[in-house]
Amino acid sequence: MVSINLGVLHYFLDHMYGAFVHRTKLSTPFFSKGWGGSKLDLLESLVKQLFPVSEVQNLPPIMVQPIWKMVWETKNACLREGIFRTPCEERLISALPPESYNARVAFLAPKLVPPQKMACVVHLAGTGDHTFERRLRLGGPLLKQNIATMVLESPFYGLRRPRLQHGAKLLCVSDLLLLGRVTIEESRGLLHWLEEEAGFGKTGICGVHAAMVGSLHPRPIATLPFLAPHSAVVAFCEGVLKYATAWEALREDAEEETGMTLEQAKQRLRSVLSLTDVTRFPVPKNPKAVIFVAATDDGYIPKHSVLELQKAWPGSEVRWVTGGHISSFILHNDAFRKAIVDALGRLQWRVS
Repeated sequence: MVSINLGVLHYFLDHMYGAFVHRTKLSTPFFSKGWGGSKLDLLESLVKQLFPVSEVQNLPPIMVQPIWKMVWETKNACLREGIFRTPCEERLISALPPESYNARVAFLAPKLVPPQKMACVVHLAGTGDHTFERRLRLGGPLLKQNIATMVLESPFYGLRRPRLQHGAKLLCVSDLLLLGRVTIEESRGLLHWLEEEAGFGKTGICGVHAAMVGSLHPRPIATLPFLAPHSAVVAFCEGVLKYATAWEALREDAEEETGMTLEQAKQRLRSVLSLTDVTRFPVPKNPKAVIFVAATDDGYIPKHSVLELQKAWPGSEVRWVTGGHISSFILHNDAFRKAIVDALGRLQWRVS
């Protein structure tokens, strides 16, 4: 009875937070500027070009070459920050705001161990995670196990946030698809750099977009989607974020051309966001090195969404932490770290 009551409390807290932040006028909603016009058409076509799924794991590698500066170093570890031009094709770059052209990364690594005997995990941002600090705190204790942490600042976040955007509230639907596609391309470039340039013996990816990146990578890597849906549909059309969506702005933007009703606007958003459905992507090279960490009472990401992706990727594992979406980010860092260690342990060391 106690555990049930606690679960209800966590779920209630997610919805209370969502109601306060998203239903009041204190916060600008997502997609307040509408669909994104021709940018949305471009992004839809580019996503569809990733298929058939039999070919996407054979995409050519993406090359990045970060320019590094030392932030601090001790006898055993160092923290560097790097910057590189986003490696995306020109059509994507032209759709990005200028603030997002350059990617920023933080790189926390041991100093006394050769790279071929270390692992490194690229940590991707969750919604609203604008800085490096939280993810560096998550990865810091892993240094003792010779696991380095690389943190990518997402496009549209942090110093890459467009001037007119408030917080994490993307202005257009096209921005959401663009954020995802650019994050995938930049992550692919960083993984290639870690493997080929830095020479790390094992690599991994964690965060909201981790499943897509792990699916597309041509080699086995640890893939750790943390509190992540199988599709943006469940986040924006079913979970708490549906209260943060500017439905009327979407209806009005489309009405000028099609006379769309509010219900039709909702169906149109579901259709667009279905392009992010990771169950359509190929199974990663080593599905046993895929560990989903999900919350038992998540008001943002329903249980069925996590289980759908696990079903699509036989051999993958789901681990449940007790709590809601927000409380889990605060209370369960040890569970996230253990998942990282265990997923990397299921990989073979690369032979250079």
